[in-house]
Amino acid sequence: MHCTPWRLAAALSLLTAVACRPDFDLKKLTTNEALYGASLKEYQQKRWDNAVSGFEKLTADLPARDTLLPRSYWYLASAHQHIGENLLAAQSFSRLVESFPEDSLADDAGLEAARSYKRMWRKPQLDPTYGETALASYNTLIGLYPTSPLIPAAQKDINELENWFAIKDFDAGMYYMRMHPHAYDSAILYFKDALTKYANTPKAHDAGIRLVEAYKGIRYFEDASELCAQLRQRYPNDREVVGVCTGVAPPAVKADSTPPAPPPDKPAKPPTS
Repeated sequence: MHCTPWRLAAALSLLTAVACRPDFDLKKLTTNEALYGASLKEYQQKRWDNAVSGFEKLTADLPARDTLLPRSYWYLASAHQHIGENLLAAQSFSRLVESFPEDSLADDAGLEAARSYKRMWRKPQLDPTYGETALASYNTLIGLYPTSPLIPAAQKDINELENWFAIKDFDAGMYYMRMHPHAYDSAILYFKDALTKYANTPKAHDAGIRLVEAYKGIRYFEDASELCAQLRQRYPNDREVVGVCTGVAPPAVKADSTPPAPPPDKPAKPPTS
């Protein structure tokens, strides 16, 4: 097989570029400033592994009060993110927040730490541990930096997470609803969680519908009545609510059991002379 001239030229050009690119040798970078500059260049050139090596060394070597340290944590975490190492990214972003809470990058790092944890909870059906950690991280961000311009973005992410938690509870409830004989009591617990803990999520609506069905299935008519009243108020004119609550009586008005107040004592008559 013969190489065409253009292919040969391309191969030579690639070899030349590789040969001329300077190696990233940590041993040759004898000062923290030199290492920072070289690591930043590797980061900008998207050579993520080299950037991780350089900034990781800097986070270990730099003095605690060095102004390059929070930046080193930031670039280290970001480089980890680019190569899909979300747990390491989250840990480095968190270190920045913990060590430099007043730094201008701290709220950004808090948001990115939470997002890194969020990425590790890939589906609602999986173990939600990372989702719970992400939610705690978002709430920490809001608690530490309530006036940050990043709060709306964090709240949007929280809403997505809470809907996933609601989906997880809803799916668990449906699993028990399908069991034979129906495990209504277990289903009710999960549907209640989805409806009350995550009331503002889209899945809360579906959980409420199924919860009414579960109540009716085990003849908890009083509970079904009270829940239907809540659902009618929360989702007025909703067709599914109308359908599932058809035939469910409104809650009974409870009689006031408070005894009437006794009449005031009559004032004593003045003594007659």
